[in-house]
Amino acid sequence: MIISTKYLITGDGKTVLTDKAVYIGEDGKIGKIAQKEELLKEFPQEEVKEYGDATLLPGLMDMHAHLAYGYSQPDSFNYGSQLIMLYALQHAQSAFERGITTVRDMSSAHGVCKNLKLAEKKGFVVIPRIVHTDTGICMTGGHAWEEVEEMDGPWAIRKEIRKQVRDGAEWVKILTTNREPYPEFTQEELDAAVDECHRRGIKCGVHAGTNPGIQMCIDAGFDTIEHGTFMTLDHAKQMAEKGIAWTPTIMAYTYLYKLCKENIEKNGDAPVSDPVMQKEMANYEFFEPAYKAYRDHFKEFYDTGVTVLAGTDMVMYHSPLLPLPRELQYMVEYGITPVQAIQVATSNPAKVLGVEKERGLVAEGLDADLLVVGGDLSRDITRLKDVKFVTLGGKRVFEDGIRYVGTGNMFM
Repeated sequence: MIISTKYLITGDGKTVLTDKAVYIGEDGKIGKIAQKEELLKEFPQEEVKEYGDATLLPGLMDMHAHLAYGYSQPDSFNYGSQLIMLYALQHAQSAFERGITTVRDMSSAHGVCKNLKLAEKKGFVVIPRIVHTDTGICMTGGHAWEEVEEMDGPWAIRKEIRKQVRDGAEWVKILTTNREPYPEFTQEELDAAVDECHRRGIKCGVHAGTNPGIQMCIDAGFDTIEHGTFMTLDHAKQMAEKGIAWTPTIMAYTYLYKLCKENIEKNGDAPVSDPVMQKEMANYEFFEPAYKAYRDHFKEFYDTGVTVLAGTDMVMYHSPLLPLPRELQYMVEYGITPVQAIQVATSNPAKVLGVEKERGLVAEGLDADLLVVGGDLSRDITRLKDVKFVTLGGKRVFEDGIRYVGTGNMFM
Protein backbone atom coordinates (compact mmCIF):
# COMPACT_ATOMS: atom_id res chain seq x y z
CA MET A 1 0.00 0.00 0.00
CA ILE A 2 1.07 3.56 -0.76
CA ILE A 3 -0.30 6.51 1.24
CA SER A 4 0.13 9.94 -0.31
CA THR A 5 -0.49 13.29 1.42
CA LYS A 6 0.65 16.85 0.90
CA TYR A 7 2.20 17.04 4.39
CA LEU A 8 4.12 14.53 6.49
CA ILE A 9 5.01 15.11 10.15
CA THR A 10 7.71 12.64 11.15
CA GLY A 11 7.12 12.93 14.91
CA ASP A 12 10.58 14.18 15.91
CA GLY A 13 9.23 17.56 16.99
CA LYS A 14 10.64 19.56 14.09
CA THR A 15 10.46 17.84 10.70
CA VAL A 16 7.61 18.48 8.26
CA LEU A 17 7.95 17.11 4.73
CA THR A 18 5.82 18.05 1.75
CA ASP A 19 4.59 16.04 -1.22
CA LYS A 20 5.88 12.73 0.08
CA ALA A 21 4.30 9.30 0.08
CA VAL A 22 4.85 6.22 2.22
CA TYR A 23 5.04 2.63 1.04
CA ILE A 24 3.91 -0.02 3.54
CA GLY A 25 5.41 -3.44 2.98
CA GLU A 26 3.78 -6.81 3.50
CA ASP A 27 5.60 -7.06 6.83
CA GLY A 28 3.55 -4.13 8.16
CA LYS A 29 6.53 -1.79 8.26
CA ILE A 30 7.30 1.45 6.49
CA GLY A 31 9.29 0.27 3.49
CA LYS A 32 10.12 3.55 1.81
CA ILE A 33 9.40 7.29 1.95
CA ALA A 34 9.67 9.12 -1.36
CA GLN A 35 7.68 11.08 -3.91
CA LYS A 36 4.54 9.30 -5.01
CA GLU A 37 5.70 8.97 -8.61
CA GLU A 38 8.89 7.21 -7.51
CA LEU A 39 6.95 4.75 -5.35
CA LEU A 40 4.42 4.06 -8.10
CA LYS A 41 7.24 3.25 -10.48
CA GLU A 42 8.92 0.93 -7.97
CA PHE A 43 5.70 -0.68 -6.66
CA PRO A 44 3.24 -0.50 -9.60
CA GLN A 45 0.86 -3.15 -8.23
CA GLU A 46 0.26 -1.45 -4.88
CA GLU A 47 -3.05 0.12 -3.87
CA VAL A 48 -2.73 3.89 -3.56
CA LYS A 49 -4.47 5.94 -0.87
CA GLU A 50 -4.41 9.51 -2.19
CA TYR A 51 -5.47 12.11 0.38
CA GLY A 52 -4.23 15.33 -1.21
CA ASP A 53 -4.43 18.26 1.21
CA ALA A 54 -3.90 16.15 4.31
CA THR A 55 -1.21 15.23 6.83
CA LEU A 56 0.37 11.85 7.51
CA LEU A 57 1.90 11.31 10.96
CA PRO A 58 2.68 8.51 13.41
CA GLY A 59 -0.22 6.93 15.27
CA LEU A 60 -0.80 8.71 18.57
CA MET A 61 -0.02 7.25 22.00
CA ASP A 62 -2.18 7.97 25.05
CA MET A 63 0.14 7.54 28.02
CA HIS A 64 -2.43 7.79 30.81
CA ALA A 65 -5.67 5.91 30.27
CA HIS A 66 -7.97 3.73 32.37
CA LEU A 67 -9.67 1.36 29.95
CA ALA A 68 -11.52 -0.64 32.59
CA TYR A 69 -12.50 2.06 35.04
CA GLY A 70 -16.07 1.39 36.05
CA TYR A 71 -15.88 2.94 39.50
CA SER A 72 -17.30 6.32 38.47
CA GLN A 73 -20.37 4.81 36.84
CA PRO A 74 -23.56 5.65 38.77
CA ASP A 75 -24.40 1.93 38.74
CA SER A 76 -20.85 0.75 39.41
CA PHE A 77 -22.26 -2.18 41.40
CA ASN A 78 -23.29 -3.70 38.06
CA TYR A 79 -19.75 -3.67 36.72
CA GLY A 80 -18.69 -7.23 37.39
CA SER A 81 -15.86 -8.93 35.54
CA GLN A 82 -17.90 -9.68 32.40
CA LEU A 83 -19.35 -6.20 31.95
CA ILE A 84 -16.08 -4.44 32.75
CA MET A 85 -14.32 -6.49 30.07
CA LEU A 86 -16.87 -5.43 27.46
CA TYR A 87 -16.60 -1.83 28.64
CA ALA A 88 -12.82 -1.96 28.34
CA LEU A 89 -13.00 -3.45 24.84
CA GLN A 90 -15.34 -0.70 23.65
CA HIS A 91 -13.10 1.89 25.30
CA ALA A 92 -9.98 0.47 23.66
CA GLN A 93 -11.46 0.28 20.17
CA SER A 94 -12.68 3.88 20.40
CA ALA A 95 -8.99 4.83 20.27
CA PHE A 96 -8.81 4.20 16.54
CA GLU A 97 -11.24 6.94 15.53
CA ARG A 98 -9.08 9.37 17.52
CA GLY A 99 -5.93 8.30 15.73
CA ILE A 100 -4.57 6.48 18.79
CA THR A 101 -2.66 3.26 18.14
CA THR A 102 -0.97 2.75 21.54
CA VAL A 103 -2.42 3.09 25.04
CA ARG A 104 -0.61 2.94 28.37
CA ASP A 105 -3.22 1.86 30.91
CA MET A 106 -2.34 3.27 34.33
CA SER A 107 -4.57 1.12 36.56
CA SER A 108 -7.65 -0.83 35.65
CA ALA A 109 -9.49 -3.74 37.20
CA HIS A 110 -7.15 -6.65 37.87
CA GLY A 111 -6.33 -8.74 34.81
CA VAL A 112 -8.47 -6.87 32.28
CA CYS A 113 -5.68 -5.45 30.14
CA LYS A 114 -3.72 -8.69 30.30
CA ASN A 115 -6.75 -10.59 29.00
CA LEU A 116 -7.53 -8.00 26.33
CA LYS A 117 -4.00 -8.48 25.00
CA LEU A 118 -4.38 -12.25 25.13
CA ALA A 119 -7.67 -12.01 23.22
CA GLU A 120 -5.93 -9.89 20.58
CA LYS A 121 -3.07 -12.37 20.34
CA LYS A 122 -5.55 -15.19 19.77
CA GLY A 123 -7.27 -13.20 17.04
CA PHE A 124 -10.54 -12.66 18.92
CA VAL A 125 -10.42 -8.85 18.88
CA VAL A 126 -8.64 -5.94 17.23
CA ILE A 127 -7.38 -3.36 19.71
CA PRO A 128 -4.59 -0.77 19.90
CA ARG A 129 -1.25 -1.75 21.37
CA ILE A 130 -1.62 -1.79 25.16
CA VAL A 131 1.10 -1.36 27.77
CA HIS A 132 -0.30 -1.68 31.26
CA THR A 133 0.10 -1.66 34.99
CA ASP A 134 -2.02 -3.90 37.16
CA THR A 135 -4.18 -2.23 39.80
CA GLY A 136 -2.53 0.82 41.37
CA ILE A 137 -1.02 0.77 44.86
CA CYS A 138 -1.81 3.29 47.61
CA MET A 139 -1.40 3.44 51.39
CA THR A 140 -4.27 2.34 53.62
CA GLY A 141 -6.96 4.97 53.16
CA GLY A 142 -4.90 6.73 50.48
CA HIS A 143 -5.96 8.23 47.17
CA ALA A 144 -8.41 5.95 45.34
CA TRP A 145 -8.24 3.33 48.09
CA GLU A 146 -11.66 1.99 47.08
CA GLU A 147 -10.30 1.09 43.64
CA VAL A 148 -6.67 0.02 44.12
CA GLU A 149 -4.52 -2.13 46.40
CA GLU A 150 -3.76 -0.76 49.88
CA MET A 151 -0.24 -1.48 51.13
CA ASP A 152 1.79 -0.14 54.05
CA GLY A 153 5.50 -0.46 54.64
CA PRO A 154 8.39 -1.11 52.24
CA TRP A 155 8.16 -4.90 52.33
CA ALA A 156 4.41 -5.02 51.81
CA ILE A 157 4.86 -2.77 48.77
CA ARG A 158 7.67 -4.94 47.45
CA LYS A 159 5.54 -8.06 47.86
CA GLU A 160 2.62 -6.51 45.98
CA ILE A 161 4.91 -5.43 43.14
CA ARG A 162 6.29 -8.97 42.94
CA LYS A 163 2.75 -10.34 42.72
CA GLN A 164 1.83 -7.88 39.99
CA VAL A 165 4.93 -8.71 37.96
CA ARG A 166 4.12 -12.39 38.39
CA ASP A 167 0.61 -11.73 37.08
CA GLY A 168 1.81 -9.90 33.97
CA ALA A 169 2.09 -6.21 34.88
CA GLU A 170 4.39 -4.35 32.48
CA TRP A 171 4.53 -1.17 34.59
CA VAL A 172 3.67 -0.40 38.22
CA LYS A 173 1.47 2.50 39.35
CA ILE A 174 1.95 4.09 42.79
CA LEU A 175 -0.41 6.74 44.19
CA THR A 176 1.02 9.03 46.84
CA THR A 177 -0.88 12.34 46.89
CA ASN A 178 -4.53 13.31 46.78
CA ARG A 179 -5.95 16.82 47.08
CA GLU A 180 -4.14 17.66 50.32
CA PRO A 181 -0.69 19.23 50.78
CA TYR A 182 0.88 16.21 52.42
CA PRO A 183 2.42 13.03 51.02
CA GLU A 184 0.82 9.67 51.67
CA PHE A 185 3.66 7.17 51.33
CA THR A 186 6.89 7.83 53.23
CA GLN A 187 10.19 8.34 51.45
CA GLU A 188 11.26 4.88 52.55
CA GLU A 189 8.17 3.35 50.95
CA LEU A 190 8.58 5.28 47.70
CA ASP A 191 12.26 4.34 47.50
CA ALA A 192 11.37 0.69 48.02
CA ALA A 193 8.76 0.78 45.25
CA VAL A 194 11.17 2.21 42.70
CA ASP A 195 13.98 -0.11 43.75
CA GLU A 196 11.78 -3.20 43.47
CA CYS A 197 10.51 -2.21 40.03
CA HIS A 198 13.92 -1.40 38.62
CA ARG A 199 15.43 -4.49 40.21
CA ARG A 200 12.81 -6.51 38.33
CA GLY A 201 13.48 -4.66 35.08
CA ILE A 202 10.17 -2.80 34.80
CA LYS A 203 9.30 0.88 35.00
CA CYS A 204 7.05 2.68 37.44
CA GLY A 205 4.85 5.75 37.30
CA VAL A 206 3.48 7.70 40.24
CA HIS A 207 0.35 9.76 40.81
CA ALA A 208 1.77 12.89 42.44
CA GLY A 209 0.15 16.30 42.17
CA THR A 210 0.97 18.24 45.33
CA ASN A 211 4.01 19.14 47.39
CA PRO A 212 6.13 17.86 49.05
CA GLY A 213 5.01 14.61 47.43
CA ILE A 214 6.33 15.60 44.00
CA GLN A 215 9.84 16.23 45.32
CA MET A 216 9.79 12.93 47.22
CA CYS A 217 8.92 11.11 43.98
CA ILE A 218 11.72 12.87 42.11
CA ASP A 219 14.13 11.84 44.86
CA ALA A 220 12.88 8.25 44.66
CA GLY A 221 13.56 8.16 40.91
CA PHE A 222 10.22 7.20 39.38
CA ASP A 223 10.25 6.87 35.60
CA THR A 224 7.18 9.06 35.07
CA ILE A 225 5.32 11.52 37.25
CA GLU A 226 1.62 11.55 36.50
CA HIS A 227 -0.15 14.91 36.77
CA GLY A 228 2.52 16.92 38.63
CA THR A 229 -0.23 19.49 38.99
CA PHE A 230 1.53 21.87 41.37
CA MET A 231 5.11 21.12 40.40
CA THR A 232 7.59 23.98 40.25
CA LEU A 233 10.14 25.12 37.71
CA ASP A 234 12.85 23.59 39.88
CA HIS A 235 10.99 20.27 39.85
CA ALA A 236 10.84 20.35 36.05
CA LYS A 237 14.57 21.07 35.83
CA GLN A 238 15.36 18.18 38.18
CA MET A 239 13.16 15.84 36.15
CA ALA A 240 14.86 16.89 32.92
CA GLU A 241 18.26 16.25 34.48
CA LYS A 242 17.29 12.85 35.90
CA GLY A 243 15.35 11.65 32.86
CA ILE A 244 11.98 11.53 34.63
CA ALA A 245 9.11 12.10 32.21
CA TRP A 246 5.98 14.14 32.96
CA THR A 247 2.41 13.24 31.97
CA PRO A 248 0.45 16.40 32.87
CA THR A 249 -3.08 15.21 31.93
CA ILE A 250 -4.23 18.80 31.39
CA MET A 251 -7.52 17.71 29.87
CA ALA A 252 -8.66 15.78 32.93
CA TYR A 253 -8.32 18.63 35.40
CA THR A 254 -9.54 21.26 32.95
CA TYR A 255 -12.60 19.17 32.17
CA LEU A 256 -13.45 18.76 35.85
CA TYR A 257 -12.87 22.46 36.55
CA LYS A 258 -15.15 23.55 33.71
CA LEU A 259 -17.78 20.95 34.60
CA CYS A 260 -17.95 22.18 38.20
CA LYS A 261 -17.86 25.83 37.14
CA GLU A 262 -20.76 25.34 34.74
CA ASN A 263 -22.76 23.59 37.45
CA ILE A 264 -22.21 26.51 39.85
CA GLU A 265 -23.17 29.06 37.20
CA LYS A 266 -26.31 27.11 36.35
CA ASN A 267 -27.49 25.92 39.76
CA GLY A 268 -25.76 28.17 42.29
CA ASP A 269 -25.81 26.67 45.77
CA ALA A 270 -28.63 24.23 45.00
CA PRO A 271 -27.93 20.65 46.14
CA VAL A 272 -26.50 18.31 43.52
CA SER A 273 -28.50 15.10 43.13
CA ASP A 274 -25.99 13.21 40.98
CA PRO A 275 -23.76 11.27 43.44
CA VAL A 276 -20.79 11.31 41.07
CA MET A 277 -21.13 15.04 40.51
CA GLN A 278 -21.40 15.56 44.27
CA LYS A 279 -17.97 14.01 44.66
CA GLU A 280 -16.44 16.23 41.98
CA MET A 281 -18.09 19.41 43.28
CA ALA A 282 -16.49 18.75 46.66
CA ASN A 283 -13.11 19.14 44.93
CA TYR A 284 -13.88 22.34 43.01
CA GLU A 285 -11.49 24.37 45.17
CA PHE A 286 -8.71 22.04 43.98
CA PHE A 287 -9.70 21.93 40.31
CA GLU A 288 -9.69 25.70 39.78
CA PRO A 289 -6.06 26.30 40.86
CA ALA A 290 -5.08 23.08 39.08
CA TYR A 291 -6.49 24.41 35.81
CA LYS A 292 -4.66 27.72 36.31
CA ALA A 293 -1.39 25.98 37.19
CA TYR A 294 -1.34 24.11 33.88
CA ARG A 295 -2.40 27.19 31.93
CA ASP A 296 0.20 29.47 33.50
CA HIS A 297 3.21 27.16 33.78
CA PHE A 298 3.05 24.41 31.15
CA LYS A 299 5.25 26.22 28.62
CA GLU A 300 8.01 27.17 31.06
CA PHE A 301 8.15 23.58 32.30
CA TYR A 302 8.24 22.27 28.72
CA ASP A 303 11.14 24.62 27.96
CA THR A 304 13.31 22.99 30.65
CA GLY A 305 13.68 19.97 28.39
CA VAL A 306 11.68 17.63 30.61
CA THR A 307 10.20 14.82 28.50
CA VAL A 308 6.48 15.57 28.23
CA LEU A 309 3.98 12.80 27.49
CA ALA A 310 0.39 13.10 26.30
CA GLY A 311 -2.21 11.39 28.47
CA THR A 312 -5.92 11.87 29.05
CA ASP A 313 -6.92 10.19 32.36
CA MET A 314 -10.63 10.59 31.69
CA VAL A 315 -12.70 8.48 34.08
CA MET A 316 -15.94 10.43 34.65
CA TYR A 317 -18.90 8.40 33.42
CA HIS A 318 -20.13 11.16 31.09
CA SER A 319 -16.70 12.36 29.94
CA PRO A 320 -15.35 11.87 26.40
CA LEU A 321 -13.30 8.72 25.84
CA LEU A 322 -9.57 9.17 25.24
CA PRO A 323 -9.78 12.86 24.18
CA LEU A 324 -6.10 13.03 23.22
CA PRO A 325 -6.60 15.58 20.40
CA ARG A 326 -8.02 18.02 22.98
CA GLU A 327 -5.09 17.38 25.34
CA LEU A 328 -2.69 18.34 22.56
CA GLN A 329 -4.81 21.36 21.68
CA TYR A 330 -4.44 22.66 25.24
CA MET A 331 -0.67 22.24 24.99
CA VAL A 332 -0.63 24.32 21.82
CA GLU A 333 -2.88 26.95 23.39
CA TYR A 334 -0.41 27.14 26.26
CA GLY A 335 2.58 27.80 24.04
CA ILE A 336 4.11 24.93 22.08
CA THR A 337 3.78 24.35 18.34
CA PRO A 338 1.55 21.72 16.74
CA VAL A 339 4.65 19.84 15.54
CA GLN A 340 6.05 19.79 19.09
CA ALA A 341 2.68 18.61 20.39
CA ILE A 342 2.74 15.67 17.98
CA GLN A 343 6.14 14.65 19.37
CA VAL A 344 4.60 14.63 22.86
CA ALA A 345 2.13 12.00 21.63
CA THR A 346 4.44 9.94 19.39
CA SER A 347 8.23 9.72 19.67
CA ASN A 348 8.41 10.88 23.30
CA PRO A 349 6.11 8.06 24.49
CA ALA A 350 7.94 5.56 22.30
CA LYS A 351 11.23 6.39 24.03
CA VAL A 352 9.72 6.14 27.51
CA LEU A 353 8.12 2.80 26.61
CA GLY A 354 11.43 1.59 25.17
CA VAL A 355 10.02 0.97 21.68
CA GLU A 356 11.63 3.87 19.82
CA LYS A 357 13.34 1.42 17.45
CA GLU A 358 9.94 0.00 16.51
CA ARG A 359 7.48 2.90 16.35
CA GLY A 360 6.81 6.52 17.23
CA LEU A 361 8.16 8.07 14.03
CA VAL A 362 7.34 7.99 10.35
CA ALA A 363 10.65 6.44 9.34
CA GLU A 364 11.73 3.60 7.10
CA GLY A 365 11.93 0.26 8.90
CA LEU A 366 9.51 1.17 11.69
CA ASP A 367 6.05 -0.29 12.25
CA ALA A 368 3.39 1.32 10.07
CA ASP A 369 1.26 2.68 12.92
CA LEU A 370 0.06 5.67 10.93
CA LEU A 371 -2.59 8.36 10.96
CA VAL A 372 -3.95 10.61 8.22
CA VAL A 373 -5.87 13.79 9.09
CA GLY A 374 -7.32 16.41 6.80
CA GLY A 375 -5.48 19.70 6.20
CA ASP A 376 -2.12 21.00 7.37
CA LEU A 377 -1.71 19.75 10.93
CA SER A 378 1.62 21.55 11.30
CA ARG A 379 -0.29 24.84 11.30
CA ASP A 380 -3.56 23.81 12.95
CA ILE A 381 -3.62 21.24 15.76
CA THR A 382 -7.43 21.08 15.62
CA ARG A 383 -7.07 19.12 12.37
CA LEU A 384 -6.58 16.09 14.61
CA LYS A 385 -10.36 16.02 14.88
CA ASP A 386 -10.58 15.18 11.16
CA VAL A 387 -9.26 11.61 11.19
CA LYS A 388 -9.32 10.07 7.71
CA PHE A 389 -7.34 6.84 7.96
CA VAL A 390 -5.49 4.83 10.61
CA THR A 391 -3.24 1.80 10.28
CA LEU A 392 -1.88 -0.47 12.99
CA GLY A 393 1.13 -2.48 11.91
CA GLY A 394 0.19 -1.70 8.32
CA LYS A 395 -3.38 -2.96 8.71
CA ARG A 396 -6.38 -0.68 8.31
CA VAL A 397 -8.26 -0.14 11.56
CA PHE A 398 -10.17 3.06 10.74
CA GLU A 399 -11.24 4.70 7.50
CA ASP A 400 -13.94 7.21 6.56
CA GLY A 401 -15.73 7.03 9.89
CA ILE A 402 -15.70 3.23 10.14
CA ARG A 403 -13.74 1.09 12.58
CA TYR A 404 -12.27 -2.04 11.00
CA VAL A 405 -12.12 -4.18 14.11
CA GLY A 406 -13.47 -7.47 12.82
CA THR A 407 -10.76 -10.11 12.81
CA GLY A 408 -11.57 -11.16 9.26
CA ASN A 409 -11.99 -7.86 7.41
CA MET A 410 -9.23 -5.63 8.73
CA PHE A 411 -6.54 -6.55 6.24
CA MET A 412 -5.69 -4.38 3.27
